Amino acid sequence: MNEQDRIDDLEALDDQPVTRPGHGPALPRRSVLKGGLGAAVAGFFTAPLAGCGQSGSSPAMPLIGFSPLPPQTNMTFDRVHVPEGYSARVLYAWGDPIRQGAPAWQADGSNDWQQQMQQAGDNHDGMHFFPFDDSPNQRGLLVINHEKVALNFLHPQGPTFTRDANGRRQRPEAEVKKEQAAHGVSVIEVRRSEDGQWQREMDSRYNRRITGMTAMALRGPAAGTDALKTASDPQGTTVLGTIANCAMGFTPWGTYLTCEENWPNYFVNRDQHDYRQRVAHQRYRLSQGDNSKYFAWESVDLRFDATPYPEQPHGGHVNEPNRFGWVVEIDPFDPHSTPIKRTAMGRLVRECATPSVGPDGRMAFYFGDDTRGEYIYKFVPAGRYQPDNRAANRHLLDEGALYVGVFGDKGKGQWKPLVFGEGPLTEANGFSGQAQVLIEARRAADLLGATTMDRPEWVAVKPDNREVYVTLTNNDQRGRRDDQPINSANPRWDNQHGHILRWREQDDDPAATTFQWELFMLAGYPQDADVPANQIGTIQGDIFSSPDGLWFDPQGRLWIETDYDEDSPDHRAMGTNQLLCANPYSGEVKRFLVGPKGCEVTGITGTPDGTTLWINIQHPTLSFPASDGVTRPRSATVVITRDDGGVVGS
Repeated sequence: MNEQDRIDDLEALDDQPVTRPGHGPALPRRSVLKGGLGAAVAGFFTAPLAGCGQSGSSPAMPLIGFSPLPPQTNMTFDRVHVPEGYSARVLYAWGDPIRQGAPAWQADGSNDWQQQMQQAGDNHDGMHFFPFDDSPNQRGLLVINHEKVALNFLHPQGPTFTRDANGRRQRPEAEVKKEQAAHGVSVIEVRRSEDGQWQREMDSRYNRRITGMTAMALRGPAAGTDALKTASDPQGTTVLGTIANCAMGFTPWGTYLTCEENWPNYFVNRDQHDYRQRVAHQRYRLSQGDNSKYFAWESVDLRFDATPYPEQPHGGHVNEPNRFGWVVEIDPFDPHSTPIKRTAMGRLVRECATPSVGPDGRMAFYFGDDTRGEYIYKFVPAGRYQPDNRAANRHLLDEGALYVGVFGDKGKGQWKPLVFGEGPLTEANGFSGQAQVLIEARRAADLLGATTMDRPEWVAVKPDNREVYVTLTNNDQRGRRDDQPINSANPRWDNQHGHILRWREQDDDPAATTFQWELFMLAGYPQDADVPANQIGTIQGDIFSSPDGLWFDPQGRLWIETDYDEDSPDHRAMGTNQLLCANPYSGEVKRFLVGPKGCEVTGITGTPDGTTLWINIQHPTLSFPASDGVTRPRSATVVITRDDGGVVGS
């Protein structure tokens, strides 16, 4: 097994839960019968949520006017395919120069780490389009996450791993630095030319790479506390880099929110006794072996060795993991600005930070903790958004209330606040203050009785009524583990294919503490399929599995991206990963795009008028985008337009 295959196997375990007592017994498999889940969602596809406070007439059902594609089951497929009448073109691939004069990508992987700092990062993921006010559908900034690296392709001959006298894996410094440089975020300016084609503005002053080595500020309640101080940063206010940047969010004042997801896999704590006592490590499942789970960066960069060293200031870098797992705010319109990690929003294995803004300026940011059996959260800033005062909004994310969701029976929901001194979040339960509550947000949510979910990933807010949708990608442990019993919001035993859930806040107020929820759609096979009962879904239209990326376009169509193992026997009929379009009222689902073998389809955004769509193709395994059977594959951003210039999806 090569090193990338080993890491891929570990990645499949990224979202495994930590056992937590007190969640009740698991239900037996026979409790879920074939066809028995239809009642859980029946009646909700034809109209908005009943009794959720909607006023006025319902918005028109958005037209889904394209001819859907069949699943792509050819496992040598190495392209992106869209419906007739549409075009898809690669705009920005791993290794492309970030600006005029930056080094070109070398097809043999020989670019060094200094060159990689000036090139597109790897594994494109979440992204957002920030239009310019004077030409919002013709020009703007595209901001793109780079979640991780494909080791076998990043380096010419693959990664170099050796062993020291203690059997620990060792890495060359140059390789580690290149991997860190390939993480993070890209900011690129794009413009639609007179012929309707989108081009990059290579000489734009906004073009910028933010990497795993970029200096960032820590702000909010945890900044400057002892738990964030290290030998390298005794003040606890500056951290180098952002990593594991999966999904994202944005603010109404025009900043980008990148979210740090699988950061625990980059750290190791070799002190077994300390690990068992240190909840900030244990509850997030840092490695406790000889090395970190992924790349062994700790052999070169001591920040990633979270083993306590009492002889060093602040125990060395034992607190470094506490400096990751945050929402990072980036101002794409100020290329000289310092990114800020906002600790008020809590420390999680976070997918996204999706905003909802009420008419009075009250806001909420929704996110999931992407691990089997973890929770859904929202953050409500203390202040209100002021549309005409960008400076007043700049640090709104430093103060506010973090809540965790309880999805009760009969569609009743409640948000419980993670506030020191309230309920069980007291010194008696090991919390010294609000900073510790935020650093150990998972443990705080445990004590509040939050509802365990099936890997909550992306959140989308419906633009006309602030209805909230979340993808629950899958959970093969549901009903198998005592701490993950079947519950009304996650009703399927051994949930191989995932589902989408939605809710409405009381009075449509983003800051409300109660809500009404329902299951929108169970992914999987149709009712008459010859598959086990737990693989039957409720899709009205084209089948899919493992919904991941989620986004509403300006006209109200719900776009769904998938991330499943196409080689698995349970998924082969699904074909390669795909992009689908759903009507949130009728429940109609049509397959719009199929991706190349091995990819995840992710990162979706578009222009305000709906005539352009961007998506990301992450970790293809053959030779995309060259698609020549020879060139090493590259993650890439793809731009999609209708040939007649019309609205995508209509």
